[in-house]
Amino acid sequence: MTHQPSNDSTDDAAGNASGWPVLEIGRNKKGGLVEQIVIAISVMVGSRALRIGTRMPSVRQFAKCNGVSTFTVVESYDRLVNLGLLSSRRGSGYFVARHDIAASPQAAAHANANANANPSPSPTAIDALTPDLYSGVSEALPVGAGWLPPEMYGEATVLDAVRQAMRIPASRLRGYGHPLGFPSLRQHLATSLSEDLFQVEPDQVLLTHGATHAFDLILRSLTKPGDTVLVEDPGYSNLQSLIRHHGCIPVGIARGEAGLDLDALASEAARTQPKLMFVNTVLQNPLGTSLSQAQTHRLLALAEQFDFWLVEDDIYREMAARGEASLAAMDGLRRVIRVGSFSKTLSPVLRVGSICASLSLVAELVRVKMLAGLTTSEINERAVYHAISARPYKRMVERLVAQLDAARERSIDCLAQVGMAPVARPRGGMFVSAGWPDVQTPEWSGKVIADMALKAGILLSPNEFFMLRAPETVWFRFNVAYTDTPVLQAFLQSIRPR
Repeated sequence: MTHQPSNDSTDDAAGNASGWPVLEIGRNKKGGLVEQIVIAISVMVGSRALRIGTRMPSVRQFAKCNGVSTFTVVESYDRLVNLGLLSSRRGSGYFVARHDIAASPQAAAHANANANANPSPSPTAIDALTPDLYSGVSEALPVGAGWLPPEMYGEATVLDAVRQAMRIPASRLRGYGHPLGFPSLRQHLATSLSEDLFQVEPDQVLLTHGATHAFDLILRSLTKPGDTVLVEDPGYSNLQSLIRHHGCIPVGIARGEAGLDLDALASEAARTQPKLMFVNTVLQNPLGTSLSQAQTHRLLALAEQFDFWLVEDDIYREMAARGEASLAAMDGLRRVIRVGSFSKTLSPVLRVGSICASLSLVAELVRVKMLAGLTTSEINERAVYHAISARPYKRMVERLVAQLDAARERSIDCLAQVGMAPVARPRGGMFVSAGWPDVQTPEWSGKVIADMALKAGILLSPNEFFMLRAPETVWFRFNVAYTDTPVLQAFLQSIRPR
């Protein structure tokens, strides 16, 4: 069932204009009206006078209450969204997203000044959504990227599949395609999953524009602003931002070499009553570790006890050894929603992912998919179908895994030469997260070093991208396909702690 946010706030007086306190702003005060509003709301959020999930007044309500123009309110809200303090949802309004900012006018003013000075991402500064991390067109060495070189994917197989997909029958050029996605691909996925992991029917498979689109549809369908969503910490960086964008509260559960801190998970579930938890069962991003059978069994038991959904991010499954734990296989899609993708074994350009869920939940996900963007690309889905159903595909994946195994060992050795050790020993896959044991400081942090690297022509993904907690040490997620290079070695050696 889709949960629609209420038009009335039950948390505090921020839900309507009559109850909203008049802010102490004025044209004769220091700073423009927008800056005064941003500072005032930042202080209220930081001091928890406005709680996470609180619905802000509409633009018109705020403008009328405080005697300012709607243009001023729109710019103020936009700045607060850019600062991460508010999130917006089309048709629902603005909501308080987080509290982790100093509750002082000076701190808020400093943050706002930085936003004014840098209204768009600078080419010499990096963040989790830096375009160069995703475009693939940058000349910088993509050490922090989430894709592999085309030659490792098997270019010939992918290009041949694309050519076959372009021979689409003329009759298929009208209409938008099937709402669930290309039927032949769904049938193939259902057959493969039923043989290897768990029983699933084609009508339980929904195709998406990649895994991130799948996460968005799930959040749209199963949450409302103010809901708690559990995530792994460290975990997938874009997911944290996406959860906040929907007005939900991401709560991190520590994950390390031994897996998830399930005792902490039980405590947080009892305290926050989460709606969802997102988890990488195998080859977790960024650590490369996998959960044991015992841990997945207990995780399912906790989900049952505290009544929350488990979203299994399973996009690295084909790179993992056979027999690794599967939440979907253990649960049979009763409480588990399984998300897959082909960006790691074929190419991220094809943008095809999948959701496997119960029939009743798939019906709601399809409805939301159609509302948000109609159908997905049949051309892309046909290309994926031709690629994965071709005879060379399994051999291509086996060759890819072997290449990654060798590259991973080389990467760990190269990083050791500059004093860096893995945060956790990966069990496979394309990433190694490694760093130095030195305590992080404002002058010596992953973000500072990543900015230095970008100026040197190297794209790094620092620890801050993946963590909700403040990192204690400095580490990075390294893509093993690009790590064993003299350029990176020279840079890391030059900044190595003495």
